[in-house]
Amino acid sequence: MKRQLVRILVLACVAPMLLTACATTSNRVALYNGKNLDGWSVLNCDAVVDQGDILLQGGNGLVQSVEQYSDFILEFDWKALAEDNWDSGVYFRYTDVPDGRPWPARYQVNLLKGQEGNVGSIPEAKSEGMTKPGEWNTFILTVQGDQLSLDINGAPAWSASGLGESKPGYIALQAEVPKGGAFRFRNIYLTDLSKAE
Repeated sequence: MKRQLVRILVLACVAPMLLTACATTSNRVALYNGKNLDGWSVLNCDAVVDQGDILLQGGNGLVQSVEQYSDFILEFDWKALAEDNWDSGVYFRYTDVPDGRPWPARYQVNLLKGQEGNVGSIPEAKSEGMTKPGEWNTFILTVQGDQLSLDINGAPAWSASGLGESKPGYIALQAEVPKGGAFRFRNIYLTDLSKAE
């Protein structure tokens, strides 16, 4: 009888976690299909599909998602092609770009040399020395409510708060090629956490 009670209690504890994990996994979709830029808008920059990657090769602008997202897990690989002073980023939760500017005011996961992974407007969202220059790097950004966290190349980089209210917005790859050089992106996946609730 005691064993049966223990089994029931264990199942009662484990079942909700398994259901959440299954729901999260089923909501994971490829934002980039590896073949073309369907699902993206190219704004004021030169971006092409090259060898299965998105190659940002010219201009100051954005490759912006067609859809908007509020709470999500965003996974992506990136590689800077400049030997020094590379600069790009990934924007999220914005709805427009101010007149006369090539990029939104916030929020940005930076890919600037020496600040890779930092979110400038969130003081706690900082890391150092976790990326590999000239190689592919993998970022996993989790955004939920006021909270956000980042894993870099399989290791936790930071966890922070300060996003405010959860509002939907675009996700975009930043082209800053004249100053920061060309960039490649691949394996871009998104899990919509608002659908997992």
